[in-house]
Amino acid sequence: MSQSDRTAPTEAGDRPTVVVGVDGSSASRDVLVHALLAAARRGADLDVVSSVTAELYYLGGAPMVVPDLGAIRDEAREQVRTLVDEVGADAQISSVPGVSEVRIRLVVTERPPAPDLVDRSVDAMLLVVGSRGRGAGRSALLGSVALHCATHAACPVVVVHPSPVAATRPPRVVVGVDGSPASRLALAAAVEEAARLDGGVEVVTSYQTTDYWTDLSSVVVPAVEEVRERLEERARQLVDEVLAEDRRGAVPPIGIEVHEGPADDVLVQRSQGAALLVVGSRGRGAFRALLLGSVALRCAMHADCPVMVVRPAGVRDAADRSEPAMAGM
Repeated sequence: MSQSDRTAPTEAGDRPTVVVGVDGSSASRDVLVHALLAAARRGADLDVVSSVTAELYYLGGAPMVVPDLGAIRDEAREQVRTLVDEVGADAQISSVPGVSEVRIRLVVTERPPAPDLVDRSVDAMLLVVGSRGRGAGRSALLGSVALHCATHAACPVVVVHPSPVAATRPPRVVVGVDGSPASRLALAAAVEEAARLDGGVEVVTSYQTTDYWTDLSSVVVPAVEEVRERLEERARQLVDEVLAEDRRGAVPPIGIEVHEGPADDVLVQRSQGAALLVVGSRGRGAFRALLLGSVALRCAMHADCPVMVVRPAGVRDAADRSEPAMAGM
C-alpha cells in the first residue's frame, strides 16, 4: 500500500480508481476502511480526497482575518496521511488480499467537497462517502455531501454510516428490485459485489395490501398468495436476465424473498447483518423530476450497513449539479 500526494483532479491511469471523501470526522476511519477494501477487491487505485475551506469574516467590506490557506492545506494533508497510516497499520486490514497492492493518492483540494467529489466520480468506478460529515448537525441523518453525491455522482456511490454493525458470515448483499431500470442495474451491481465478497445475494421485493370498503373486494383484489407468486416470478425472471448478460466468473448464491410492507421499511430491516445494501436511485414510484427516490433516500439514511446507490447512465447528464439535491419523500 503506497502513498503519493496530489492536489489536482485524478488523471486517467492504467488501473481503475475508487474515490473516497474524508474530512477528519470520527467516522472517516470507517469510510476509509470500506473504500480501501473496495479498491483491493477491484484491483483499483484509491484517491483519498479532503477539502479545505476557509471562512472569511468581514468588517467594513474587508476581511478581518485572511487565513493562511497553505498552512490549512498542509495540516489537512497531514491529518489525511495520519489516518491512512493508522488504517494501514491495522494488521486485520493490511492482511486482506489485494490491500498491499492498492496505490493510495492523497488529494487536498480547496473546492467545496460535494461538487469536487461529484466531478471526480466521472473517472471513478466507485465513490465512497460518510453519511454525515464534520459539519452535519447531530440530528442530521444524511449529510449534505452524502446526499449531493448520491444524487449527482456519475458512478455508484456507497454511503457508510458511523460504526457500522459487523456483517454476518458468509457476507450477504441485499438488493431491492421492483422491475425498474435502476433496480435492474442495482441487481447486476449486487451480484458483482457478492462475487467479490465471496458471499451471496438476497433479492428483495415487496408489496402492500390495500383495504377496499366493498363486498366485492375479494373479486377485484388478487389474493395475497397470487401477488407473492407473481412478484417472485418477476424477480426470478429479472435474475435470469441479468445473469445472462455477459457474466464472467463464478455466480454467487442468489435467493429471492418477497415481503409485505413499504419497500424502504423492508429493505432497512433486511439490512441488519448485511455486508451491503444495493438500491437503484429511483424506482417505479419516483417522479421524473426527482433525482433520488424516496426508497433510496430512506435506505441511505437508516440502513444498518453501507448502502450502494446505483443510477442509470445519462441521469446525471440531465441534471444541473449546481442545484440543490432533490429527493422524493
